[in-house]
Amino acid sequence: MFREELLAFPAYSPGKAAPQDGFKLSSNENPFPTLPSVLAAVQGVEDYNRYPENGAGTLVTRLASIYGVQPENVVVGSGSISLLLQAFLATCETGDEVIYPWRSFEGYPSTITVSGATKHPVPVRPDGSHDLEAMAEAVGPRTRVILLCSPNNPSSNVLHRDEVERFLARVPENVLVLLDEAYIDFVRDSEAVDGLALLEDHPNLVTMRTFSKAYALPGMRLGYAIGAELPIRAIRAAGLPFNVTSAAIAAAIASLDARDELMQQVETIVATRNRVLAGLVDQGWDIPDPQGNFVWLPVGDAAVSAGEVFERHGIIARVFPGAGVRVTIGEEASVEPLLAAAAEIIAA
Repeated sequence: MFREELLAFPAYSPGKAAPQDGFKLSSNENPFPTLPSVLAAVQGVEDYNRYPENGAGTLVTRLASIYGVQPENVVVGSGSISLLLQAFLATCETGDEVIYPWRSFEGYPSTITVSGATKHPVPVRPDGSHDLEAMAEAVGPRTRVILLCSPNNPSSNVLHRDEVERFLARVPENVLVLLDEAYIDFVRDSEAVDGLALLEDHPNLVTMRTFSKAYALPGMRLGYAIGAELPIRAIRAAGLPFNVTSAAIAAAIASLDARDELMQQVETIVATRNRVLAGLVDQGWDIPDPQGNFVWLPVGDAAVSAGEVFERHGIIARVFPGAGVRVTIGEEASVEPLLAAAAEIIAA
């Protein structure tokens, strides 16, 4: 009656709640509270007895203006993960393949499975970066989509523009390339790829972004994609009607109005990240250069025990058994226990 591959697939496991007087650093959430202006915009929505604006046209138009594209080049959805699913549904039939780096975002394999496509993971390099050479070589006659993630989650390192351009030159034009840039606002590497700068020369490229991270709205579930008109139209067609709520639209527009204030918060997070990185390096850690709002500790088989150390220090981190531990850059008060836990782990 039901698809066996779905029943056999482990459900996505969200991060545990923080202990009392502790810190939840497992979900890459923004530590700053929702802005009063955003809360006021949501509270100002009065017509919940009506369906939301289908397609979120007001928000789409605003995003198009900000990024210098046409509304036909933008689609919004209930989180960028829902847009990934729409992209797979729009491109893949049974037996078609989606190539993606692994390890990367945990939602990729399950979303591909839900769409009915075939998963084709390509191992990342030892430092957690994409092996673009291997990914290009993996393209076959049934490849329909390739996923890239920059900064990669959980390793937090970025793809560079020159390597992505070389990669795109090797990808057939009929293969859709989705560049997940959920953490791009935290990137400070001047050589890092910016998907928007490549769209004009690569109509098979779509960049996917979110309001969940820098804009601190994960509870609203809102993401967007930008690309050429044809792939965006196909992604939009694969979505459900009214899939973005009135509250989410109001919150997103208010957040765009408050972008300067939000980006000041991002600068604080970046500065904290850099201090955490310096502290880890001083302890002797050799980790990827973090460009997201998190750091990656590649402790391999010691991941579970390392997670227990963090928990003893009042921190819930994201444990990837057999691989490592990802720790979000959180509140200022979390820095000292984070570094104390990391020191204990490396000493062991």
